[in-house]
Amino acid sequence: MQVSVPILNGIYTDNASDFRVEYPRNLIPVLQGSGISNGYFRPADGIVAAGSGPGVDRGGIEWNGVHYRVMGTKLVSISASNVVTVLGTLGGSGQVTMDYSFDYLAIASSDQLWLYKPGEGLNQNVDPDLGNVIDMAWVDGYFMTTDGQYLIVTELGDPFSVNPLKYGSSEADPDPIVALLKVRNEIYALNRHTIEAFQNVGGALFPFQRIEGAQVQRGAIGTNACCLFMESIAFVGGGRNEAPAVWFVTGGNSEKISTREVDQILETYSESVLSQTLLEAKVDKGYRHLYIHLPDRTLVFDGAATALSKEPVWFVLSSGTAEAFTQYRAKNMVWVGDKWYVGDPQSSNFGYFTDQISSHWNQIVRWGFGTTILYAQNKGGIFYDLELVPISGNATFGADPSIWLSYTEDGQTWSQERVASAGKTGNRAKRIVWFQQGRMRQWRGYRFRGTSDAHISFARLDANIEPLSV
Repeated sequence: MQVSVPILNGIYTDNASDFRVEYPRNLIPVLQGSGISNGYFRPADGIVAAGSGPGVDRGGIEWNGVHYRVMGTKLVSISASNVVTVLGTLGGSGQVTMDYSFDYLAIASSDQLWLYKPGEGLNQNVDPDLGNVIDMAWVDGYFMTTDGQYLIVTELGDPFSVNPLKYGSSEADPDPIVALLKVRNEIYALNRHTIEAFQNVGGALFPFQRIEGAQVQRGAIGTNACCLFMESIAFVGGGRNEAPAVWFVTGGNSEKISTREVDQILETYSESVLSQTLLEAKVDKGYRHLYIHLPDRTLVFDGAATALSKEPVWFVLSSGTAEAFTQYRAKNMVWVGDKWYVGDPQSSNFGYFTDQISSHWNQIVRWGFGTTILYAQNKGGIFYDLELVPISGNATFGADPSIWLSYTEDGQTWSQERVASAGKTGNRAKRIVWFQQGRMRQWRGYRFRGTSDAHISFARLDANIEPLSV
């Protein structure tokens, strides 16, 4: 009996006697019919080094067709030929926020506000009424900042000046303000447990007024744990007395987009660690991806695929070849010209994404995926063979990559791995088959892994099984 085995997500068990979901690693689920199946896995984009800057990447933006980044303690511009020019020193460390007006590029770095203007250079706003700058956004001619308690705007005619009589606040809840985002020319103040929206109404004092019907009863866990996504706000956080999850703002409400598995992953980190989470959005080639950068991996939510499948679609990105997840070495994605440029969180390198390879910074990385459980209703079965249907022949030149298979009958312990060739360069008719898979007593799940030098896609998995009677 030929059976098509679902491979979108794997299933395993843990020590809490719980079924867990295994998301594909460094493989992107694509929901597109091919005649072979209704969807397939393609390798996640590789990262190509383009150059090196004066320090570790802290943020990037495109302004007036120019690529800007903060690297180490320097603001730099990067030309189309990847030449790095240092524009000024702003000091500090950690992630920065970057935004721009018609005349100035603004950077919030280590509680300071810096403004860059071509021809005038990089200068700090040192007005004592500004206070600490946790986050910043530009709206209606103002640079609005927050110190965690107040909303503060610079003067319309002078972004280096602040009037202390023009302070506003987010007062629906006494929780601190952690971030500012602009959506459809309205400012959203993201507090730890609530979100409030403000619109410009003018006036002699603070020119923004709260939009009463737009308040959300959940907030973000950190300054960078939120971003614009699908024309609204996505964030990691929650309301009072709630465990952290991933949410999407819809009108005056919040919709949960994280699955139970994602929630379980988030709960393995402390609040202080999660407060350093970075969220980014990337719209490209029909994808709408939300990246949640965690210390040891990056979780990615696919909004477009979720809308098609009517169920949440997630996958994991991780650099390295070890079984344990490791930090994904790409962040601060900026579309400039015809490429997505990124920085390396572990070095001073910057580079760009490509779909021609799947290695990271010229280093091989691991990919993997699992299957759902095959259940024989307590009758058992004999597995004669298992076949992966690939798009092969695109391996790294000179490489002879392999694919490893293992199976489990309890969800925790796995069999010895069996290997098959993934096919060399040009071998486009490669069949990937494992024979004599043995007898299944009750149920069985499979797991596959390989390395990026295979640069291979998978359309389906077929199993040839003989059911056994009781």
